[in-house]
Amino acid sequence: MTERLPPTDGLVARSLEASLTVRDLSTSAAWYRDVVGFAVAREYRRDERLIAIAMQAGSVELLLVQDDGARGVDRVRGEGFSLQVTTAQDIDALAARVESRGGVLESAPMTVAGKRAFRLRDPDGFRFTISSPRDA
Repeated sequence: MTERLPPTDGLVARSLEASLTVRDLSTSAAWYRDVVGFAVAREYRRDERLIAIAMQAGSVELLLVQDDGARGVDRVRGEGFSLQVTTAQDIDALAARVESRGGVLESAPMTVAGKRAFRLRDPDGFRFTISSPRDA
């Protein structure tokens, strides 16, 4: 497969971080830490109240933000998109570790388009694919 280069006046990005609005900040942070293996990078407070937690795994960072309820507490989250995390780690071992820590896989490890991958959803329904790099 030939790598496409952006036009000279196009965006040349180096990373992407995501911000996810969650129902219960402490529940979500615990899931990302204890089930998937992220670490707490920073906590954000407003008037001494915890409002967000930055979670980090390698160079990937997710900002978990406590939902303020302004758009409805029971609104659907995570529909219509999926985040993909790429790692050089053993995908099957990671999937087994997620399951052993109480995580539920949406799909078991499989090989798709030259990558080994599995899918899961966080407590709010945000969908993730964790995969190996594409075979060269």
